[in-house]
Amino acid sequence: MPLPKLGDVTAASLPSPDDAPTVAELLLARAEDTKDGLLFEDSRWSWQEHVTESAVRASWLDAELPHDGQPRHVGLLLDNGPEFSFLLGAAALSDAVIVGLNLTRRGGQLARDVLAGDCQMIVTDSNYLPLLEGLDLGPANGRVVVLDDGSWEERLAPHRATPRLDPAPSDGDSLRMLIFTSGTSGEPKAVRVTDRKIAFPGIAMAARGSITRDDVSYLSMPMFHSACVMQGWAPTVASGATMSIRRKFSASGFLPDVRRYGVTYFHYVGKPLAYILATPSAPDDADNTLRVSCGNEAAPADIDRFAERFGCKVEDGFGSTEGGVTVTRTPDTPMGSIGVPGPGVTILDPITGGPVPDAEFDENGVLLNAEEATGEIVNATGAGHFAGYYKNEQAESERMRGGMYWSGDLAYRDAKGFFYFAGRSGEWMRVDGENIGTAPIERILARYAPVSQVAVYAVPDEQVGDQVMAALVLHDGASFDAAEFAEFLGRQDDLGTKWAPRYVRISRELPRTATNKVLKRNLAQETWHCDDPVWRRPGSDISYEALTSVDD
Repeated sequence: MPLPKLGDVTAASLPSPDDAPTVAELLLARAEDTKDGLLFEDSRWSWQEHVTESAVRASWLDAELPHDGQPRHVGLLLDNGPEFSFLLGAAALSDAVIVGLNLTRRGGQLARDVLAGDCQMIVTDSNYLPLLEGLDLGPANGRVVVLDDGSWEERLAPHRATPRLDPAPSDGDSLRMLIFTSGTSGEPKAVRVTDRKIAFPGIAMAARGSITRDDVSYLSMPMFHSACVMQGWAPTVASGATMSIRRKFSASGFLPDVRRYGVTYFHYVGKPLAYILATPSAPDDADNTLRVSCGNEAAPADIDRFAERFGCKVEDGFGSTEGGVTVTRTPDTPMGSIGVPGPGVTILDPITGGPVPDAEFDENGVLLNAEEATGEIVNATGAGHFAGYYKNEQAESERMRGGMYWSGDLAYRDAKGFFYFAGRSGEWMRVDGENIGTAPIERILARYAPVSQVAVYAVPDEQVGDQVMAALVLHDGASFDAAEFAEFLGRQDDLGTKWAPRYVRISRELPRTATNKVLKRNLAQETWHCDDPVWRRPGSDISYEALTSVDD
């Protein structure tokens, strides 16, 4: 099919997911484009060169991967860089599957992912090679390719005369990647990412951000994760924009990179906006080329502050690797809301499966019926874009119950239909007989001026149920004043009667996944037995005292 002219695409003119081109077709549309396609540090490649490099590697994959019905899967244990992009294109051309290996996994965890992804070989760099030593890698044992040991070009040399520019047969349902979930609650699951799950979001994101071939995108989020592939790499390929890649995200390096490469489109996931905002500001911060930033799960206050400081538009959404539900912010989305649901998306009681009532608020905005109104975000019409988990029928059946996709994300809905995130299903806590979600409390604590980052989680109550604990990271130079914090809480009219944290931990940093999601299970396991300063609210009044011993 002819590719859309992305500069002119509107939501109404987008192809349907079923009619979207394949990733190989998106890539081959750039085969004769001599403009810059990829920028990395001091090197650059035109789109024509990018397609050629992908085609050479596709020929290499054809020679190296099995053709006897065994999985044609190659694991990438790599930082962001040109090779990641070339190999993504190569997999599309050769009908192979890229398995994104998480760089933060170690030992048995990493071996588990390699085996779960049926990796036939692994491509890595010498700095990550020690992570694989001594591990049972299954079919990939003895088949580890190191890019920077001097042999990579020798491996590719025989294939430069025969680049694979005729794509292997594939369609929208062809498996293209395995991307592991973040594993914030249990072992990561390998999500099946098909051609359609990459190509269609790429076209849609390019349309949403009005990205054209004149734009420059900035890919600094991990390329082994779905967000960067679907919202960074794919829209760049679909539009023919120029892709600038950073090896690893750096808050201090963000603005210099924007100016160096002329970045107009920045993709993020999680907390990068907060990290960038924590860097020292300058009067000329808005003097840059950045036009739009698109991503997921930024704090509402950070969205506005980032847009004002850097003179750009911020489009924040809500989603997951699985892609089963869509919730989108609109211009009239209230502060704190994640937006309005897509077709068929609703909130249901996870126990009964029935509908939940609209949220009710008092004159101060306090949620009056949290327990009744909070439920799980569900796609009642089916799987949405969820293509299943790889070889994990049990996890897949838990997601797909009664022909509906259950996201595992908790939310409540106001009378106008706007959704408010209440936490993950594993973050639901029971305090004094009442079910409470963590996200509403986090939104309130984030207003406290000294706070840069916040995480709220459950710790055991000494009698029954849970107590609320909060870990706070302060801005550089700020200090924690317990009396001032208690006074702040007392001024928050929308603070529920059981929401004030029983324990407050002041941390230098929060434990995170490679995709910037807070590992709350790590914090919850430590409770108040940690090396960080901890304050406790001993009674029903909002006042805090310092814990003097981990035995308290």
